[in-house]
Amino acid sequence: MSVATNPVLHTLNGHTNNVRSVAFSPDGKSVASGSADASIKIWDFDNGIHMTLIGHESTVRTVTYSPDGFKLVSGSHDDTVKIWRAKNGVLLE
Repeated sequence: MSVATNPVLHTLNGHTNNVRSVAFSPDGKSVASGSADASIKIWDFDNGIHMTLIGHESTVRTVTYSPDGFKLVSGSHDDTVKIWRAKNGVLLE
């Protein structure tokens, strides 16, 4: 039995430590990643750029989008959960 191979669609480079979590936006146009470098990146497939969200003090263990895609929530080893505006990376307080 042979296994069909599919080409890699995208390789997203930019974190400086292990990536711990990834999530597709509900519309499939972007991906968020959380890393042991304490940052979150939102990768936009339409324009090919990413934005870096800084606010955690330790490894970002999980990221996920709200069902409507307007917010991103992250959890970290710094014992915090943060909610961000997905469109511009603003930390919501």
